[in-house]
Amino acid sequence: MALVGLNGYIVEAEADIGQTLPAFVILGLPDASLNEAKERIRSAAQNSGIPLSRRKITANLIPASLPKRGSGFDLAIAMAALCAAGDIRTTGRTVFIAELGLDGRLRPVRGVLPAVMAAVQAGYPDIVVAQANAAEAELVPGARVQGYKTLARLAFDLGADPQELALDFEPEDEEANEEAGRTPGTVPDMCDVAGQGDARRALEVAAAGAHHLLLTGPPGAGKTMLAERLPGLLPDLGDTAAMEVTAIHSLCALPSSSLQLVRRPPFESPHHTATSAAIIGGGTGLPRPGAASRAHRGILFLDEAPEYERGVLDALRQPLESGELVIHRSAGTAAYPARFQLVLAANPCPCGKASGKGIECMCTPMMRRRYLARLSGPLLDRVDIQLQVERVSLADFGQAGGEEDTATVAGRVRAARRRQLQRLGGLGMETNSQVPGRILRGEFRLAPTTTRILDQSLARGVLTARGYDRVLRLAWTLADLGGRERPDLNDIGQALSLRQAASAAA
Repeated sequence: MALVGLNGYIVEAEADIGQTLPAFVILGLPDASLNEAKERIRSAAQNSGIPLSRRKITANLIPASLPKRGSGFDLAIAMAALCAAGDIRTTGRTVFIAELGLDGRLRPVRGVLPAVMAAVQAGYPDIVVAQANAAEAELVPGARVQGYKTLARLAFDLGADPQELALDFEPEDEEANEEAGRTPGTVPDMCDVAGQGDARRALEVAAAGAHHLLLTGPPGAGKTMLAERLPGLLPDLGDTAAMEVTAIHSLCALPSSSLQLVRRPPFESPHHTATSAAIIGGGTGLPRPGAASRAHRGILFLDEAPEYERGVLDALRQPLESGELVIHRSAGTAAYPARFQLVLAANPCPCGKASGKGIECMCTPMMRRRYLARLSGPLLDRVDIQLQVERVSLADFGQAGGEEDTATVAGRVRAARRRQLQRLGGLGMETNSQVPGRILRGEFRLAPTTTRILDQSLARGVLTARGYDRVLRLAWTLADLGGRERPDLNDIGQALSLRQAASAAA
């Protein structure tokens, strides 16, 4: 299987044994790591007791015009060479995905889940992988997976002479050792946040409707603490979303994808020095997914957002609208899903002391404007909730155990999500953030008396057309949290204040 993004393509491996001097040639646009397969395959076959032919072996990967990379083709090429020599029987429509070690063991490779998904969809349900990848491959419905530890054992099952095979070689179970070393992480709890009633409410609304969020405030106000608690408020992923997330994590070789579906929404928090390729995706050759795609169906948190490169931030505008990243490079084009919640945290000025009266701030007005201008207007227009987070007062800081915990707030979020699914499920959507403007102003249109203040804001130029729709989405989420069938005038007012709080404070 050749992966281009998350799309997999069937590659047929064929081999021919010539009558010339010994050689091993791989055709079909292999990259450097795939070209090195020649020595890996020869050594693995030799140490497994089924050495390759001493004559010239030509391996061809079809289609030859499709670029191929990685070590996952090792096993398929070895099977083709052994079939050509008559050492094993023909394997038919079986897909082989594994890297070969020099000692003959089958080693796991990244991207097994999306590769197996594509193989099953193409009509190739019989899959052979390394034993360490078997649990991941079995997550795909309809796949008939066989996991092997060694090339010798696989060759034995395919009819090789058992007297020659090194069947007594049994490598240690590395998968069990790796799993034993993993310790489950603890989920941060909302009760750790002292005070910050407005911010806690904004976090709940963002979780209920999958809305983007900007938190602006001085250092130490709790912006990062609040953002880290947002994933705990989100409900578990459904089967389709979990399969998408697990496929991306498999492609990135993240440990969360190796044994089971990823049910919890991911949380990505790249450092502000991260490059565009690290966040958006890219790299040499065919582009690879970045933090934005790894955060698919979860949270992408950018702390100290104005410190990121302007181009990196503006590159997020397209996936915020479409939920997909299409990356073009000279070697090809790859598309990755990127439907994430964007959470931004920013100080009010370079020194961070401009909140409140701002007496201690030494930044000039020009410095403040230049600092906040790094968050472009088009990007902020796509952020639903923009909240000013104030410092925690002494009275709030002294209270202990008086705040709601994550489980309580998450229960209200789940109830709101169920109401949205009942209303939007027939339209192919799950949350209010996905509802397009034509539906908000069409079949979900509110009475003119309800949207009066919103219409006035649009007429005065305070809101753009996109901002108008985003306030409507917020109002529907507030109504869902309140158990109301439709938003009322109070919901519209609260939604408008949630969107304009940070800009008004600035």
